[in-house]
Amino acid sequence: MSFDKYFDKYFDKYFKFHEFDSPDMPGSGEKFMSHDFLGRLALARHVSQSPFQINSGYRTEAHNNTLRSFGYMVSPFSSHMKGLAADIHISNDLQRFKVLCGLQHAGFTRIGIGKYFIHVDMDESKTQNIIWTYYKM
Repeated sequence: MSFDKYFDKYFDKYFKFHEFDSPDMPGSGEKFMSHDFLGRLALARHVSQSPFQINSGYRTEAHNNTLRSFGYMVSPFSSHMKGLAADIHISNDLQRFKVLCGLQHAGFTRIGIGKYFIHVDMDESKTQNIIWTYYKM
């Protein structure tokens, strides 16, 4: 199922491409992010009626490696490097609930939950129908 119609309908209302840029490559959000992913994310934003502040969208391999060197739990095979993932800032429990509801309504099946963010991706090369946390046990 293509989400291009939601990209056309909602993306410009809720997002700007630069929000998805890798910090070391201006313009990379527009160039490398999947429009299907962004359409689905825009639908999730519309359904949730909650702001989506993007912490991370597209990542270059160099930026991904920098994050890893600083100790962040970043996969060397991150879906961010494929333009298929985003991290959404979360400031409270109500927003977390609304964002999760929107993401699931939009059909996302890969969601990671951190204390102050939600990771979402649509990388079909990875396990589907999964929600994980970034909390250390």
